[in-house]
Amino acid sequence: MERFTISLGAELAREFDELIHARGYQNRSEAMRDILRQHIEEQRLRVREASHCVANVSYVYSHHERELADRVIALQHHFHDLTIATMHVHLDHDQCMESLFLKGPVDRVRACADRLTAERGVRHGGMNLVPVEIHTHSHLHSSGGGHAHDHGHEHDHGAEHTGNEEAGAGQLHQHTRPKS
Repeated sequence: MERFTISLGAELAREFDELIHARGYQNRSEAMRDILRQHIEEQRLRVREASHCVANVSYVYSHHERELADRVIALQHHFHDLTIATMHVHLDHDQCMESLFLKGPVDRVRACADRLTAERGVRHGGMNLVPVEIHTHSHLHSSGGGHAHDHGHEHDHGAEHTGNEEAGAGQLHQHTRPKS
């Protein structure tokens, strides 16, 4: 780990310490690391250096809006390769909130979010986008055929597999990790 020292004016140092306490950091170093990571990732997104991301697009809408549910589902199907999951919540008699979880190329994820939040009847929408590195590689399971799928865990590619390996041969695995 590399060390460096910064100087802060008394007022800024006091405000920083208040932020550290409010967010529950144990020390200034932990807080500075998170702040730096956040700004570096924002810069990567600004200059389009980040190629892949995970995102949560949340939006509030009236469930009485004519054909909105059908339009939203059609949009999700159009971007089916990005969609991980959705969650639907009833806020009151008229209002619903949905969260759409996406993973993929930053430009396509933004396009999906923009189209979704621009739908007539969507009242409030926002996106939390987190750049990630996608590590893609393939390996063989014991025999024939295969399909692509994601693994969110580490696994031993040399280990002997049990169960239905026929469907797993030559599978493409994507490992998603936040950029550090």
